[in-house]
Amino acid sequence: MEHNIYIYILVTFIVTYLIRTLPLTLIRKPIKSRFIRSFLFYVPYVTLAVMTFPAIVNATDSMWSGIAALLIGILVAWFNGNLFIVASSACLTVFILELFL
Repeated sequence: MEHNIYIYILVTFIVTYLIRTLPLTLIRKPIKSRFIRSFLFYVPYVTLAVMTFPAIVNATDSMWSGIAALLIGILVAWFNGNLFIVASSACLTVFILELFL
């Protein structure tokens, strides 16, 4: 069975095109439902989280140092909110844990 990459590219193009154009063509009026509006508001954040969290955990040699860095980053962000300090503390956590693991 021979696989044709151009068919895969075409199907990917069609699906992506439809996902982007159907909402523009089918929904003409403003969305009044609070549930749908709040759902659409959080979609970018959830998408970013789904792509980022596995990469954080799997980016290190040990899964445990990645999980610890994630938890430390969340705690530091919760109490301080400074992006530089959050990133630095997560990197320092991974560095220290990788020395001992």
